[in-house]
Amino acid sequence: MIHRSLACGAVKTVLGLGANLGDPADTFRKAAKAIANVDGVTVTAAAPLYVSRPWGKTDQPDFTNSALLIETQLSPRRLLAALLDVEKELGRIRAEPWGPRVIDIDILVYGEELLAEPELSIPHPHLTERSFALKPLVDLWPTAKIGERPASEILARLDLSDLTPAGAGNWHREPLRRN
Repeated sequence: MIHRSLACGAVKTVLGLGANLGDPADTFRKAAKAIANVDGVTVTAAAPLYVSRPWGKTDQPDFTNSALLIETQLSPRRLLAALLDVEKELGRIRAEPWGPRVIDIDILVYGEELLAEPELSIPHPHLTERSFALKPLVDLWPTAKIGERPASEILARLDLSDLTPAGAGNWHREPLRRN
């Protein structure tokens, strides 16, 4: 994993990655490289892959999930716009809520900021209920807080029985640098 000091004015942020179509590990690699090329964003680390049953709409293939730790000088809204562009580049089609997807990139936490808008909520809605999002976040940032509570304490109260480490190589150990 790559660790650098926080750039002046940058905010430590965790992005959740999810997919259940195609080759998720390869898609996550491409997403990490595309995100690393966004001006104002530095990818500093990536979490291992986990497989879990679908959440919300359950009649679909299992999901592979991970997360990226980034430092960003972008506002949450500008970061979201850049992430939506990356999803689109990688073939994301928003056909149905919680439906199958080739990639999903969510802002899980943005520093310790709290934001509740129609298009963007931080921390991500339902984060405290989703082990598939919270486990990779805690892997990357063990001292992160969700509101006032340590993420690791919230994770300790969740059922992790349907979360399986994926044996898809070491995608998270590859260099994540700008091209």
